[in-house]
Parts: sequence; structure tokens; C-alpha cells
Amino acid sequence: MQFNQIRTLLLAAGAAVALAGCGGGAAEVASPGEGGFGGNVGGGGGGNGGGDPAPGTPAADCPTGFSNVGVVANGTLRNCQLPQKIAGTLVVPLRAGTVYSVSGRVDVGDDMGGDVNAPRAGAVKGILTLEPGVRVFGSAGLDYIVVNRGSLIFAEGTATQPGIFTSRQGIECGTRLDSIGQWGGLVILGRAPISNCPGSATPGTPSCEAQVEGTNAFYGGNSATDNSGVLKYMRVQHSGFVIIANNELNGITLAGVGTGTLIDYVQVHNSSDDGIEWFGGTVNAKHLVFTGNDDDSMDTDVGFNGAIQFVITIQRQIDSADADGRGDKLIESSGSTRTPAANPKIANFTWVNRGAVSDGVTMNTGTNSVFANGIIVAAGSSTACLDVDDATTTGAFNSVVMQCGTPFRDDTNVTAAQIGTLFNAGSNNTSAYTNTLTNLFITGPNETAVTPVANLAAISPFFTQTAYIGAVRNAQDTWYAGWTCGLPGGTAC
Repeated sequence: MQFNQIRTLLLAAGAAVALAGCGGGAAEVASPGEGGFGGNVGGGGGGNGGGDPAPGTPAADCPTGFSNVGVVANGTLRNCQLPQKIAGTLVVPLRAGTVYSVSGRVDVGDDMGGDVNAPRAGAVKGILTLEPGVRVFGSAGLDYIVVNRGSLIFAEGTATQPGIFTSRQGIECGTRLDSIGQWGGLVILGRAPISNCPGSATPGTPSCEAQVEGTNAFYGGNSATDNSGVLKYMRVQHSGFVIIANNELNGITLAGVGTGTLIDYVQVHNSSDDGIEWFGGTVNAKHLVFTGNDDDSMDTDVGFNGAIQFVITIQRQIDSADADGRGDKLIESSGSTRTPAANPKIANFTWVNRGAVSDGVTMNTGTNSVFANGIIVAAGSSTACLDVDDATTTGAFNSVVMQCGTPFRDDTNVTAAQIGTLFNAGSNNTSAYTNTLTNLFITGPNETAVTPVANLAAISPFFTQTAYIGAVRNAQDTWYAGWTCGLPGGTAC
């Protein structure tokens, strides 16, 4: 597939998504459900006034623990607002004629500090649980959710009923191809080690903490196995907000999050900043999908030391209102000169950069990135697949193939020849590959012909051994189907 074909497919896919209308959601398929809110608010589910409302009409009331703030979507959905602080347990039930919202910053629990063995006195733990199929929206850039250190979120949908965090426009079918930054996003803070300690604090201790980008909350601590809950079969859409320059809310921010947290089958679509940004921590993840994000789809920083496998990335599409396209890097991996060294390990990825503006992969400031079983494609004739920005950065590539206008970015700090030496030191790599992907990301014959890494467990025991490169083995491998949106042939966002 040549560069102009990639561009044509991207345009066609974007147009199909834009014309398909608003994606389906809980309102059409909801079952009544019971909602319980513990802690300081009290339990009780709250009903629908004696039964489910007629299709297209709102529920009569809200579950106990939520504020009834009227109706949305032309009067078809009851808008039940989450409290500003979740202390104890809040279950967000799936109910017919009901949608949920956040207004301003919603805190799950108090900050319990960085010491997993000695939580801060008086701090209250919060647990936020979303039933499968629930939709939660924000109406403005400063509407967002913060899961503080020591608290938990369980956003666990199913392949047919994913949980959805979106904007009010997303609920009301008012989004389009370039709809970004319409609400804040999801911030999860943990007590796993980070490298950006203040002063002389030692990484991996409670005093090694930092304020997270985008809001005044802290992350980091002394527990590599810290647990912040479960994100599974869920989407975050149309999010992100610039507080000030270089200080933004992402689609999902994972800061100091530990390996006790489960992240699997998660999509971020149309974030105005990064899709997911990892600030330190050790959390692993599988089955990630990034579509239409305006900055980096993935960004790893300040000592992140986790493993990520099965990643589909399609950078932001081009539309008539933005002829040059947007979207920054497929991934930017940053570290620091302090320990723990940033060591993201990524396997089985298919990354498609529509290539009009930015390079595909950038590694800088002391990161040690490991890439295995990967496919990188960019459509722009001047777009580089790989850029390394400083001499302290190292990395490893094995069974990675790249098709870009320029394989390696030739900077004055690290030359294209030096980057080429780093890339070609691994096994079964090529920067002269021609892709045979179909539907932008499904593996074809040229990809199938590449020898995959024989022992992924040697890179990380978290990895599942595969006999193929890329995120998707073939057309029969449909792990992304049903719960995602915005992919060619899939559900609209």
C-alpha cells in the first residue's frame, strides 16, 4: 500500500465515522440495575418511578447518591450528576433513560499519601464502580475525574457493553471528526515509584512524589504493586484540556500507577492532548486503541517501567477544516537522568501515522525503550519513523518493520546514522518495508512474513507469546471489534 492510498483510506474512514451518526449506548439497551452509595452518603438504589421509562423518554428520577440535574439529549435522558467527592463506595448503575455527568473536578477519595503502609490520618478512601454500558459525560474542559492515591476505580464493561466517558456533545450526537477537548478526562494517581522526586528524595520512598500535570494532586510512593482498580472494555472520547501551555489534561493520565491495576481493552479517541500519558509507575496494559488524538497517542515519562502489548494506533485524520492534519507522535518516550530509568516495553503494535506533521516515534532524555513485533507506517514523504533526541537515550528493537518517507530523523544531537545503528542492532528489523495492511491495521502477507521475537517473556513476563508481529494477527483476529469506535468498518464515536 502506497502513501497516497493510506491518505485516501484515512479520509474515507473519517468520513464514514462522521456520517454514521452518534454511536449506540446504554440508553437503548439498559437494564434497570441497582445503585449503592456507601460512605458518607448512604445506600439505596433508587428506581425508575415504578418501572422502566418508555423508549426515548427519561427516567423519572436518579439513584440515591446522585443529583437530579434535569434532562439532556432533547429530553430523552435523565441527567444524574456524580458528587464532587466520592467517599466510600459509589456504584453507577446501568438504567434505562439515564446518563451520568461530572461537573468540575470529581475526586474519588482523598489523597492517602505515598506510603502504602501508613495512609495519611483522616484521609478517606473512595471506590467508584461503573456497571457495564454506563455512560458518563462532562460538559466543559474543567469537568474531569481524579482517582486519588489509595482509592480505586472499577470501569469494567464488556465487549458488547463498554463503559464510555465522553462529552455532552457525544451524548447528544453533536460530535464530528475534529471534536476534541470537550471535557477534561480521567486522572488516576498511584503510589508506585517515579523518578522526578523533589530535592534529594529517593525514588521508591513515600517522600518521592510529584504534582501531576493538569491539576493540583500528587502521585508516587513506595509500592510498585499498588492497585488503583480496573479499566477494561471502556472508552474515553473527545477529552483533554489545556490548563496553561505544556500543562494539560490527557484522555487518560496514569501517574505513579502500580502493577496491581488491571488495564485491558481500553480506547482513547479524539483527545486534545495525549491519548494516555504515563508518569512513572509500573502498570502494565494490553489491547489499547488510539484514534484521532491531537497530541501524542502514547507518552511515557519520569521513570515509567511497565509493559504494553497489542496496540492499534491511527493518528488523527485529515479533514476539510484542518487541511494540514493534526496529531503529533505515535509515541514519545521521555525519561530522566535519575533512577529508576524509564524502561517502557512495548510489543505487538501497529502504528499508522497519517504523516503530515510529526515523526512517528521519539525517544529522549534518558529513556530506555524496548520495542518488539512492531509495525510503523507513515504517509508523509518527510515524516521520519524514528527520532532519538539525546545521547543518554538507549533502546532495543527486534522484529520491527518501518515504512516512512524518512526512516531516521537526522538531528545535530543524534544523527540518522547513529539512530540507524541503534535500530539495526536488533534482529529481524527493516526500515525498507512495504506494508500490505488492510483496513489500515490488519496484517497482510508482508507482515506475516516477518519472523517474530521467539521469547517475549525474556523482555517481560507480562507479555503473551505470539507467532506474528503487529497488533492484529489477521482478519479473523477481532479483539478490537464491538467495544471500540472510529475504526474503519466499526461503530461511530
